[in-house]
Amino acid sequence: MKKNFFLLIFVFLLSACSMTVDQLLGRPPAPTPTPPFTNTPTAAPTFTPTVPSPTFTATPTMVGLKTKTATPDSSPTSLVLTLPAVTLLPTNTPLVFAPKVDMTGFVSITTSSEVFYKGKECQPTSVKFTAQVTNPASVSFVLLFVRFKSKLTGVTSEWTDSIAMQSIGAGTYLHDLIPLEMKAVDSFENAWVQYQLVSTDSHGKKVAKTDIFDERLALLNCVATPTVSMTPTVMTP
Repeated sequence: MKKNFFLLIFVFLLSACSMTVDQLLGRPPAPTPTPPFTNTPTAAPTFTPTVPSPTFTATPTMVGLKTKTATPDSSPTSLVLTLPAVTLLPTNTPLVFAPKVDMTGFVSITTSSEVFYKGKECQPTSVKFTAQVTNPASVSFVLLFVRFKSKLTGVTSEWTDSIAMQSIGAGTYLHDLIPLEMKAVDSFENAWVQYQLVSTDSHGKKVAKTDIFDERLALLNCVATPTVSMTPTVMTP
């Protein structure tokens, strides 16, 4: 009996250890407090950055010019333009171009001067003609013809008899023309000298002939310039 009594006490103690204070005292259990509202943080949205596509604008580049940023200035700015110097031709001097002359059969025809003179006081007293033919193998002679043309009236003289030019080889021919070789040299003063060239073969048959060269060569009269003496004159009483 005593053994059962201690067993009941032991069971009671084990039950008491597992009971709450309210159960031991016989009170109803206290209500379990409800935890306050907790705002659970929401993960922030993730944004993917959008990189704009680069836009290229064609900008013209000024070549050869310097660009300068305009700076505001209260004072007025004067624009000065510098123009290149222009040489004006005299209005009373017409610009004359020599007409082109047909030189078929010749590479070139030149004169040493555009003017020569009568007499020995003025230089030059002759003019050298130089002609080069196109086909030297087919040409044996080159003949020079000259005549006068008045600068005032345009009247012409007779052609001078053919003057044979001297061959120096390689199809080149020369002749020094002097006034005495020309017909009517005493009838024209300060006149134009017209000239024409003809090439022939060994039998005298014409190979080529140029047109007339006009107003490119002149024969002038030589006017002596008076000499002023610088010798002092001694006056005697």
